[in-house]
Amino acid sequence: MESPGPVTGAGYFSAPFERFIRDETGAFTLLDTMETFFDSRLDLLQRQIQKHSDRLKSKAEEALKKRVQSSDVLAENFDREIKNFKLKVSLRMQNLAESWHSAKVVRTRDKVSFFFSVMSLLVSALLFGLAPQWIHIAYTVQGLYLLPLRAYQYKKRSWHYFLFDLCYYATILNFIYMWFFPSNTALFMACYSLSHGSLASAVITWRNSLVFHDTDKVTSLFVHIYAPFTFTVIRHFYPNAEDRFPALKALPYLNPVRALLMSGAIYICWQLMYWKFVLVDRRSKIASGQRTTSFSFLLNDKRSAIGRALSTVPPKYRESSFMAGQLVYSLLTELPAVFLLYDSPMWSGAFLLFIFSVSVWNGGGFYIEVFGRKFERELEALRKELADGSNNNNNNGNSRSGRSSPTFTDGESLVGTPLLLAQTLPTTSLDELLAEAESSDKDKDL
Repeated sequence: MESPGPVTGAGYFSAPFERFIRDETGAFTLLDTMETFFDSRLDLLQRQIQKHSDRLKSKAEEALKKRVQSSDVLAENFDREIKNFKLKVSLRMQNLAESWHSAKVVRTRDKVSFFFSVMSLLVSALLFGLAPQWIHIAYTVQGLYLLPLRAYQYKKRSWHYFLFDLCYYATILNFIYMWFFPSNTALFMACYSLSHGSLASAVITWRNSLVFHDTDKVTSLFVHIYAPFTFTVIRHFYPNAEDRFPALKALPYLNPVRALLMSGAIYICWQLMYWKFVLVDRRSKIASGQRTTSFSFLLNDKRSAIGRALSTVPPKYRESSFMAGQLVYSLLTELPAVFLLYDSPMWSGAFLLFIFSVSVWNGGGFYIEVFGRKFERELEALRKELADGSNNNNNNGNSRSGRSSPTFTDGESLVGTPLLLAQTLPTTSLDELLAEAESSDKDKDL
């Protein structure tokens, strides 16, 4: 019997386990491989998760930083908006204060003009009733004040070529007659005819207005209405007029033809001088627009009948047509004076009353229509400006900061920043500002 072989460890295990033992090396190599594979995958997954986590964290930090920055920008925009609004309101208040100060100066000047104009009318009426022999003195004194003032004002505005017009020429002739040649019958007839003709009718032609507070309008009315008033007094109401004005002795009745010839000759002398010294010697200045004359003014005024008539005349004939038309107009307006007014105190008084009524009507139209409409336009412009400023600030505040911009409210400070703006801005409502501006403008009108 063959003896058994040596005892080994394998003999103690079953066959399947022995195979496991034999394959031990290969089995653990597979586990290691699997472990290595999954570990690498897990490590890669962990790194990707960490990468995504870092990216998300970075984005969160950037978003937080942007949010903080945007908040700062919004705060800066809002602060800048508040400063701009405060500056606008401050400038507006300053402009209102300057306007108020300027309005006070204007009102003072207008009051002075109003006072002297009304007193002049009253004194003239009293002199006419109590001492008509002083009327020509009042005429001279007022002329010595108003005419140099008119020359100064027109020179500043480059309107001084208007001073060469017939009305100023006739006014100077009136003074020359009254104080230097009171016995000259030809000069008296010319002055009387021109004063009741061209000068008086200019109140209607040039729409002179009795506006007491406006020195310019008062001066124009004085030039055109005081001359016929003075010569009416000299002719009909001056006591012992022949002693002071000897020309009246030789003219108990006025020869219409001679009077028209004298006034026509005076007109032609003036027209020739006007044509030479203004229309010829200063033609370049007038053509360039640097200076304005009555001819150029009427030519450019298409609303008047004279302007429309001149526009239909060929340019090379306009000046001669205008001068000839002025001569015809001057002679036609003198017809009532030479045929009717010289012989009748009643018709002379009615004529003056009519001319003065026209000026009063024009002055009423100025106060009610022109001045009233001007006040309405200024008030509406102020209302619109304040409303637009309030709306613009509200819109800018909503679009930039998402919050309401400061606005005026009734009985409150500025919305959103009561403590900030209450230190620099008064608590005022929009309606109160408008009411204050309206009341100030009304005071100015009065």
